[in-house]
Amino acid sequence: MTENDRELVLFLGDSITEGGSWDQRLPNERTLNQGIGGDTTDGVLARIDSVVAAAPDVIVLLIGTNDFGNHRKSAEHVVRNVETILVTLRRELPGVRLLLVSILPRQADHTPRIEEANRHLRQFVATCHAQYLDAWPALADGDHLSEKYTEDGLHLNDEGYRAYVDELVPALERLRGLPPMSRSMTAIEVDEASA
Repeated sequence: MTENDRELVLFLGDSITEGGSWDQRLPNERTLNQGIGGDTTDGVLARIDSVVAAAPDVIVLLIGTNDFGNHRKSAEHVVRNVETILVTLRRELPGVRLLLVSILPRQADHTPRIEEANRHLRQFVATCHAQYLDAWPALADGDHLSEKYTEDGLHLNDEGYRAYVDELVPALERLRGLPPMSRSMTAIEVDEASA
């Protein structure tokens, strides 16, 4: 199988995605890293055209922590934006396989909003034929990111990435076990009450 025969897995997100070295950590995958340090859900929405233009087969989306940390956004804001990102990707790339990764643990003072957002997003993903990877249990120590996986309470160190990849690989296998959508999705109304 040549390089171009393999499915393209696009990683979309912030510095945690940007720092992932996915081509090295996932040597059997053909990867494209569209992580940008400091990015937010608003930032991903603004650059969604470049994701669509790449025409990936699989998208791994991990976004939201900077909305809480740097920008003090509400859980509702993050949920609404991530829902819009997923719906837009499904509409523009009807055959793509979508994997939404839970917002990862970080310092404990952010935990209530992160948990609220993750709870809503876990319930929403099926609406747009996406799958959800809850990486929280593998990386958390109680209500915060385990100290063995980070130097600063937010970003993953090498051991943290190994623990994340240990969750990601089986999630990608499960994702590929499902057929992609065969038809385009019409726009859906995001229920404000659930957001």
